[in-house]
Amino acid sequence: MTAADVLMLALGAVAVGSGVLVVATRHLVRAGLYLVVCLGAVAGLYLVLTAELVAWVQLLIYVGAVVVLLLFAVMLTRAPIGAADDLDRPGWPAALVGGGTGLGLAVLLVDAYRWSTVEPPDPGTAERIGTELFRSWVLPFEVLSVLLLSALVGAIAVSVRLPGRPR
Repeated sequence: MTAADVLMLALGAVAVGSGVLVVATRHLVRAGLYLVVCLGAVAGLYLVLTAELVAWVQLLIYVGAVVVLLLFAVMLTRAPIGAADDLDRPGWPAALVGGGTGLGLAVLLVDAYRWSTVEPPDPGTAERIGTELFRSWVLPFEVLSVLLLSALVGAIAVSVRLPGRPR
């Protein structure tokens, strides 16, 4: 086992552990911070795989923009960030559905590939990624940017107190 394998296992464990904490915590701000750790570990995995461009995109787009926007919107709307007694429900139905879905996907994956090997594609370059990004993926990125902008405008509209309105 090489040092890269050990680093991959450690980063994978951090990503899975913090991902579990994202969905298991009752505090929204802590969930956002656990998400930062999870996405940072995934960026570290990309670095170990020598995909530096994808790692930087992971850090800049997901950690730097989406999580910050999520935390900003939560704090701007003054949403309750702690546990709520009126929203508590038993967790076993969600665990049952999640476990069943994971098992079904694992069976589907094993059945689809039957343990066959797949040849990796030619290594990509920044030029090839840029060409694909600006040729095929421009519209989804623009739609996402408009969606995030509208969420931010909505958060500001919800948080503004007009004169004569109760808090």
